[in-house]
Amino acid sequence: MTGDFNIRDSNWDPLAHHHSIYTDDLMTIADSLGLKLSHPSNPGPTRFANNPYDSNSIIDLVFLPPYNLGFSKHVLHPKMCKPSDHVPLTIEVDIRNTDINIVIRSIKKDSEEELEFLNSITNGVLKLNISNTVTEEKLESSVWKLASIFQNAWTIHSKLK
Repeated sequence: MTGDFNIRDSNWDPLAHHHSIYTDDLMTIADSLGLKLSHPSNPGPTRFANNPYDSNSIIDLVFLPPYNLGFSKHVLHPKMCKPSDHVPLTIEVDIRNTDINIVIRSIKKDSEEELEFLNSITNGVLKLNISNTVTEEKLESSVWKLASIFQNAWTIHSKLK
């Protein structure tokens, strides 16, 4: 979760000498999403004041999952902020080079296997007793049985590609 929260608070901005009334709400929302405030690898202001009487501030924040190594940190890019007065933020995402084993199964159209697959489904559905599906639990059980009919027919009649 990231954005311009427009909250100056001493918890993240050393130039803010107060605690905002909105900080607790923001932290509660982040916590409910399993997120923690991320501190940039290169700390600094996230908004540069247009008025010489105002100070630069940290109001753009990033909240990341604390134990997800793939989303480990964020970076401020102050040299890239023109024409905006806000500093662009990026989140570094660790993408590992891994092999993903993909298994493809198929049934050839108009084949004997397709006919047997459809017959297995038809016979399974005809045997399915749904006459007493009067509660949510019984409906859920019937749906799982129906899914099993399709899964079993697919497993039996499909072939590895």
